[in-house]
Amino acid sequence: MLSVKAFTFSPVQENTYILYNEKGHAIIIDPGCYFEEEREQLLSFLQQHKLELKLLLNTHCHLDHVFGNKWIHETFGLLLHIHPNEKQVLDFAPASGLMWNLPFDNYDAEIVYLDGNKEIFFDEDELKVLNAPGHSPGHVCFYCQKQGFVIGGDVLFRQSIGRTDLPGGDYDTLINSIRTELFPLPDDTIVYSGHGQSTTIGYEKRNNPYLQ
Repeated sequence: MLSVKAFTFSPVQENTYILYNEKGHAIIIDPGCYFEEEREQLLSFLQQHKLELKLLLNTHCHLDHVFGNKWIHETFGLLLHIHPNEKQVLDFAPASGLMWNLPFDNYDAEIVYLDGNKEIFFDEDELKVLNAPGHSPGHVCFYCQKQGFVIGGDVLFRQSIGRTDLPGGDYDTLINSIRTELFPLPDDTIVYSGHGQSTTIGYEKRNNPYLQ
């Protein structure tokens, strides 16, 4: 069984997630730790709960979701897992950081590419990789059917959706991703978003103004 721990990091207020099980194994998704004290906060949590990081995943590679990739790789020896279409976004992230006055060192090691609509097996648990482009060209979400939650990145927010005005974004593609990949999930599925509070699929079907 997976427990979910959320951290909100950086001036962009991005949500970083750690999923962990009873064996003390953990996955980190979208490490947005920008400041040293944020990295210390992550380390403290892992040590406190005696957790060993086993996987580094990105839903997508906009700068606020990748600030900590290089540090995670160097500290824990993990390779980055992304969708192939996000490589161009990852490569552009440092230039984007300079534009936001948030310079950072980008991940520069081997990349493991994720296949959409495949499963990531993690001990006794599994996460299904959902292809959900639109906010970015290779955005994916990670769905845990057994426990009824999805790590949704910047696709769907509480009464909002991801922006589509960044390079590689497309509004119609995003709406289609939500309708075909997320809305078929059970209504009580919890959506852990890349920013802001969590929501549920059913709540967004009823209340999201972009999807009525």
